[in-house]
Amino acid sequence: MIKMERVSKVYRPHSNPVHALADVSLHIGVGEFVAVMGPSGSGKSTLLNVIGCLDTPSSGAYWLNGVKVSSMNRDQLAKIRNRKIGFVFQSYNLLPRMTALRNVELPMLYAGVDKAERTARAMECIGRVGMLDRIHHRPAELSGGQSQRIAIARALVNSPDIILADEPTGNLDSATGLEIMSLFQSLHREGTTIVMVTHEEDIAAFAKRVLYFRDGRLVNDVGAESRPDSLGTLDAEGGMNI
Repeated sequence: MIKMERVSKVYRPHSNPVHALADVSLHIGVGEFVAVMGPSGSGKSTLLNVIGCLDTPSSGAYWLNGVKVSSMNRDQLAKIRNRKIGFVFQSYNLLPRMTALRNVELPMLYAGVDKAERTARAMECIGRVGMLDRIHHRPAELSGGQSQRIAIARALVNSPDIILADEPTGNLDSATGLEIMSLFQSLHREGTTIVMVTHEEDIAAFAKRVLYFRDGRLVNDVGAESRPDSLGTLDAEGGMNI
């Protein structure tokens, strides 16, 4: 799904350069659930921006689903973002004047999907996140957890190859955060590829693999089978299976 070879990203290369990513090589397979961790300034967000085609490497190569996107132009990258990638942000990024249904329909509007199909697909995705009773509510009328569920539905509507989540529980209380992680686990079991940035160890424990970054470098790549701190999975009632 994701293949990077010696990817670096340098900001302000000609004056006080900042090496946000330094010689990063990694592979992420179809259907993996991967967490990205590291201290502030370690390169986590830059990595997510490059994976999500929001930014391009200064050097190295990046392939998404076998397509070399690191050499694409701006218009080509925009098409990849809209059709292949779903984004979930800490701040939800819902448009305040639109209902939940219209917010979820928005990516399909940019993709040129007709109105009837937009509504049908949006309703299906909102149903997947358990929010059909809130389709006519605007963001101000939703709780944080409800807003994040709508944001996840929006990320799913174009059937993306990958979901990228940037601190998806960062603005939520612990109980609501666990509900969101239960939803991510359900998506993972359905075969969705997920890459999630988080600074919380207990949230990262839900992933099957954790990439640790420091000073722009990938310093550790740990699978669930070798992680003694793994917290297991949520059961159907939201409790922990250790």
